[in-house]
Amino acid sequence: MSLEHSPDPRLVQLKQWLSALPGNPVNVDSIRPASSDASFRRYFRVDADSASGSDADATLIVMDAPPPQEDVRPFVHVAQLFGEAGVSVPRILAQDVDNGFLLLSDLGATTYLNELNHDTAHKLYLDAIEALVLIQSQSRPDVLPEYDRALLLRELTLFPDWYIGKHLGVTLNDKQTAELNKVFDALLANNLAQPQVYVHRDYHSRNLMVMQKGNPGILDFQDAVYGPITYDLVSLLRDAYIQWDEEMVLDWAIRYWELAKRAGLPVNSDIDAFYKDFEFMGVQRHLKVLGIFARLFHRDGKDAYLKDLPLVMEYTRKVAARYKELMPLVRLLDQLEEKAPQVGYTF
Repeated sequence: MSLEHSPDPRLVQLKQWLSALPGNPVNVDSIRPASSDASFRRYFRVDADSASGSDADATLIVMDAPPPQEDVRPFVHVAQLFGEAGVSVPRILAQDVDNGFLLLSDLGATTYLNELNHDTAHKLYLDAIEALVLIQSQSRPDVLPEYDRALLLRELTLFPDWYIGKHLGVTLNDKQTAELNKVFDALLANNLAQPQVYVHRDYHSRNLMVMQKGNPGILDFQDAVYGPITYDLVSLLRDAYIQWDEEMVLDWAIRYWELAKRAGLPVNSDIDAFYKDFEFMGVQRHLKVLGIFARLFHRDGKDAYLKDLPLVMEYTRKVAARYKELMPLVRLLDQLEEKAPQVGYTF
């Protein structure tokens, strides 16, 4: 895809910034799209300029995060924080914070999602778990924003507002609203009682890059917070874009729990209680994701995420059906989808 004649004022401004960088580190004419995400940010790949002393085959990444919709300062802050923890994140080579431009080292083009299969999954997930424990081991309060009740609740309300209200076109009655709020209270009580650590907040197969050294490369961490210890683990293992057998998920969760304990992290010492924390955190995240995916479609015109809704709903139903406190959610979903209640067991 050529950008040569693109009527794009941000791109023109970006090229001017790159051209003015000391030492001419890049070949500006080589710029091409790398990726975009669910926000206003865009990423471009650009060749390093061999005349500046760089490897002729090296590429770099340019982030375009247009103010006022985006702010690159959290990305810069978390990149330093996670880099100091010893994990692989992009190095910031140049920055224009006011205009929302960053020049970054390139962690490659191979995401976990590209490479994951039954032969590769175990090694890739163990690498990701080890990196997660490294990040969490450096956690300190008052460094990242708090993942507090207000933020968790704001995320949960995306589900009734966007998934139920906009996507399904349903207005809940007073009884249904009260039942859903009771489920929210149960989730929040569990989530807020969990030990607090650094939370990436989108630690999954599209934001982890396969690398020969220092695997995985970690991207898209600008929304990191200080919050519940199981959040990133459930993002990783109950991924909206790829599904694994329950037995495999349980095995990886136990391996994380054992590694975290050895690292001195404050995970629940009882594995059953830890796994309940993991499951409740998962339902919170899945309800949020259902709302976000619906919002991306109905507000932003991005329909690519609609195909991922059924898997996220499957996770939500399966877990909610296992716990008495969450069963009202299953009944509500049955009413919304006009399905008969499913037979199952709760404990």
